[in-house]
Amino acid sequence: MKTFYLNLILALMTIPTFAQNTLQPPIQNISTDSSVVYRLFATQNMYTFIKLNTRNGQMWQVQWSTKGSQYRFETTLSDISRVSKDEEKNGRFFLYPTKNIYNFILLDQIDGRMWQVQWGEEEERMVIPIH
Repeated sequence: MKTFYLNLILALMTIPTFAQNTLQPPIQNISTDSSVVYRLFATQNMYTFIKLNTRNGQMWQVQWSTKGSQYRFETTLSDISRVSKDEEKNGRFFLYPTKNIYNFILLDQIDGRMWQVQWGEEEERMVIPIH
């Protein structure tokens, strides 16, 4: 009987370990200043960020490195403005991480429109509307 209880206790102790191994969206260190034009959003890849123009929804994939300049770059995710010039407003667009390492949700905080944003290698990048 002692063995049964010992095994039960050991089994219950391992549950938190398994729970900690699930993917969690990265903790975002977001400025509370809503008047900024650009924000950096962390991805689950420690070397990759997404730079967002909060006025119009344009985005860039930014990579940093300690291995050399060939590993540091900024490349376009979407150069399409999601609103007309007269509708632009600081803080209008915001990125929300998902549990998928490569995907975010872009939200227009004024009219509620949304897009799936996928970063990665050039052929894998996309921004598609969510209807």
